[in-house]
Amino acid sequence: MENDLTEYLHYLTIERGLSKNTIESYRRDLISYIEFLTMNQVKNWSEVDRYLVLTFLQQLKDEEKAAGTVIRMVSSLRRFHQFLKQERLCDTDPMLHIDTPKKAQTLPKTLSMKEVECLIETPDTNTTLGLRDRAMLEVMYATGLRVSELTELKLSDLHLSLGLIQTIGKGDKERIIPLGDLAIEWIEKYMKYSRVKLEKPGKRELNLFLNHHGKGLTRQGVWKNLKAIVKKAGIEKEVTPHTLRHSFATHLLENGADLRVVQELLGHADISTTQIYTHITKQRMTSVYKTYHPRA
Repeated sequence: MENDLTEYLHYLTIERGLSKNTIESYRRDLISYIEFLTMNQVKNWSEVDRYLVLTFLQQLKDEEKAAGTVIRMVSSLRRFHQFLKQERLCDTDPMLHIDTPKKAQTLPKTLSMKEVECLIETPDTNTTLGLRDRAMLEVMYATGLRVSELTELKLSDLHLSLGLIQTIGKGDKERIIPLGDLAIEWIEKYMKYSRVKLEKPGKRELNLFLNHHGKGLTRQGVWKNLKAIVKKAGIEKEVTPHTLRHSFATHLLENGADLRVVQELLGHADISTTQIYTHITKQRMTSVYKTYHPRA
């Protein structure tokens, strides 16, 4: 069974061209699934039926896994069993009559424009790392990049004279994103005064944002730095790198941006993913109305 999983992951990498993070997510899901089957003494795929899969999913619920985790697992199993049948490693597909559970729609958390300004202005730009963090926050809010896209941003991806950056998003799709003047200004300051100090002599690093070891910032590094900056800024809300992405999209729509343009900037394959932000703007509009209208 492990060999079939290896073949599937190879298929996702070579033929589907999925990102490393997506493949790693599938790998974790399917390893836990195979471990469950092994514990139940299942030795080949022909022994797996609908009821065994439902038992596995029920076990996840009993372990109080989040609804999103269970939904993702169903999706992982559905695609994996389709692959097994396609490759004739199994005659039947136990996922055919298993429905994907519905997930209650939750609105993404965002920061107000004032909170964003407070957060961005918190790092001490008189220090090497503070200047880097200021430039990093400016880029995150100016572009709505995912944290993985931010950490993978290369020097060659910058086109500052044109006011643009390019990035590779989910599904290895390239997109071009405009940069505001402030973001460009802080990137240039960072590269001139801070990055040259962080980069180790004789070692040419391609990544734009470096850590104190002179290597590219990791996702964990960005999360850790942001957590410290949020605390220093005195912001009570839970703020993650994705919060800045959500705020970027929401503030664009609140100021009249076209939904299709926001979709392109975020790199969403389906506009229905972007439409979640219209609910936020409507919710905020209602809140403002109730607060300020004399007869609300």
